[in-house]
Amino acid sequence: MSGLGGLNKSFDDSIIIGLCQSQLLSVTTPSDLQSATDHVCTLVAKAQKSYPQMDMIVFPEYSLHGLSMLTNPELMCSLDGPEVAALKEACIQNSIWGCFSIMEPNPLGMPWNTGLIINSKGEMVNCYRKLHPWVPVEPWYPSSQGIPVFDGPGGVKMAHIICHDGQFPEVARECAYKGAEIMLRTAGYTSPIKSSWEITNRSNAFCNLMWTASVALAGSDGTFNSSTCAVKQSLEEPEPGKK
Repeated sequence: MSGLGGLNKSFDDSIIIGLCQSQLLSVTTPSDLQSATDHVCTLVAKAQKSYPQMDMIVFPEYSLHGLSMLTNPELMCSLDGPEVAALKEACIQNSIWGCFSIMEPNPLGMPWNTGLIINSKGEMVNCYRKLHPWVPVEPWYPSSQGIPVFDGPGGVKMAHIICHDGQFPEVARECAYKGAEIMLRTAGYTSPIKSSWEITNRSNAFCNLMWTASVALAGSDGTFNSSTCAVKQSLEEPEPGKK
């Protein structure tokens, strides 16, 4: 994706993706949610300032909501709500694409676990709802929309999946046969899953000849410990001029 550890692009048509292994926060009140949103927006600005050539910054699943799994209506984020508006503004102000995580109200029942891709103009390019909530731990309502593929920075074909989705080889295969060159995988996994996390990220890349860019949370909220890593994997030989 990039040369010299992200300082330079390898080719003129390369893109640079930053995987932000952000701090696991405790979010139990609307005030906590506001603080978490402000924290993520601050990290967007910090990323752009630190790496001006970065095209996209990717945040983990649960980066706004923490791992409490609370479904209180006042903690949910609608697509037209203030939290998403703040994320859009952060992308505009810093001229960068972002991949973000929200828990979204759902008229069908339990909330959706939703990933958003917002471009540098503040436009929502992709909205993906998690297909495979981690039963029985997660309360989220499963999506029925499949895996959308979208044009990312520089027109690169991308797909976004969330956490447990990546444990199923069929999910990565759907991304690939729909044309994705890069599969983003955002997760809220904690330290016991580290080995499976690394194995599946590698196998998803190798078996489908595509890049996988995957990131989970970091640190502790006092209950859960997250120590899985951010991983960029591709076991293919890129063609000259490719990412």
